[in-house]
Amino acid sequence: MKGLIVISNLLLIVFVSACVSNVFGVKVKEPFNGSAYESNNRFFRAVGKGESSSDNVALGKADIEAKAQLAGQVNTTMKQVTDQYLGQAENDKAADVADKFQSLVRQVMNTSIADVRKIGQEKYFDKKATKYTVFIAYEIKKNAMFRFMKKQAEVDKTITENQQQIIQKILDAEAKKTDNDN
Repeated sequence: MKGLIVISNLLLIVFVSACVSNVFGVKVKEPFNGSAYESNNRFFRAVGKGESSSDNVALGKADIEAKAQLAGQVNTTMKQVTDQYLGQAENDKAADVADKFQSLVRQVMNTSIADVRKIGQEKYFDKKATKYTVFIAYEIKKNAMFRFMKKQAEVDKTITENQQQIIQKILDAEAKKTDNDN
């Protein structure tokens, strides 16, 4: 009798755990997963996915999604750098410099992202649904991004010489951080 209870309890446990594990469905592994496709101290990285009945539209969607993620990461990083500068600066012009720096970041993000490299692309076609799915992965070397921003700051006529020096110093410090992480 005890053996029957133990066996029935084990079967119940197996049945319940089987039901619980399928509540969310089957886990899907998409391309470009893992640390090689995640941002780190040296690179901004992003992956985009696009679906469409047209392969070039699917590619365009994946491209836009990945580049939007990159721009968001760069913008977030620069916002953190600006906030850090504001916290450390002891002069009354810190807010002006921070505003100019954020304006520069927005300008760079609106025009182009520097040194974007495609690190992977895969295209799939589902005959049943007659649709293409495209995955694309990009990266930007953080150092290259900081150098590009320095060049943009140099040609920006709205930035004073004093602000220019501070912005250059901030970008040099960020670039040095990425060099030290090699």
